[in-house]
Amino acid sequence: MNHVRRFLATPEGMAGGLLLLGFLLVALSAPFFFPRDPLSIAGPALLRPFQDWSLPLGTDRLGRDVLAGIFHGARTSLAVSLAAASASIAVGAIVGTLAGFAGGAVDEVLMRVTDAFQTVPGFLLALAFVSVVGPSLGVVVAAIALSAWTGPARIARAEVLSIRERDYVASARVAGMHPLEIAFREILPNALPPVLALASVIVAQAILVEAALSFLGLGDPNRVTWGGMIAEGRAVLRSAPFLSIIPGIALVLTVLGVYLAGEGAVEASAARRSLA
Repeated sequence: MNHVRRFLATPEGMAGGLLLLGFLLVALSAPFFFPRDPLSIAGPALLRPFQDWSLPLGTDRLGRDVLAGIFHGARTSLAVSLAAASASIAVGAIVGTLAGFAGGAVDEVLMRVTDAFQTVPGFLLALAFVSVVGPSLGVVVAAIALSAWTGPARIARAEVLSIRERDYVASARVAGMHPLEIAFREILPNALPPVLALASVIVAQAILVEAALSFLGLGDPNRVTWGGMIAEGRAVLRSAPFLSIIPGIALVLTVLGVYLAGEGAVEASAARRSLA
């Protein structure tokens, strides 16, 4: 509870928390406010915002409700970002723990694999993966996780290297615990907090990568996405710029909220350590 107070006491934490709260409310309330399929026709095509209060943000080229698309697009961004962040942190933590604890040849091989993944820009790796496997929500999540696990792996390895020689680890060895049990039961929980600090960066990255893939036509075709909405509006950018501007604003505010929340969490943690 004190950590939450310290988080909200920072300007970044307060601003980011409010933006993220709005994003979460939009994503979670989409089925209640817009139970119909957001890809279905809702009115006349290219209806401008605020001309019909039943369609407050207007319609796209096919007559689909833009506001419904914003709400359901938030659900897609939420699902992709949380799933990709969880998967990348889990993979990175496991690889980093194994490398740091085992050392020797295992450490060398795992770190060279990590280096190989880091030589390829994350978005290009995700783009190639989705292009080969095919667009779907699960594939997009896997592609983003595949491009983002190296950061958590390196941080986990560094933490494990500093922890593995501590007294409680030596006691666990003397007690006869299996090496894997020592690594994942005794060491990893203590190495995990710095790894979790990357969560906000990975979530923001996942939202942007998913939007970029959807913009290029490589998102899940059965789901509304903000990137897909921006791409849809590009064809009528001169006559109906709102079709790209509205989802673009939603995307920017969400990523800004994730970034500010991450900064607020870092400042709150620093304040807690200074008080300790």
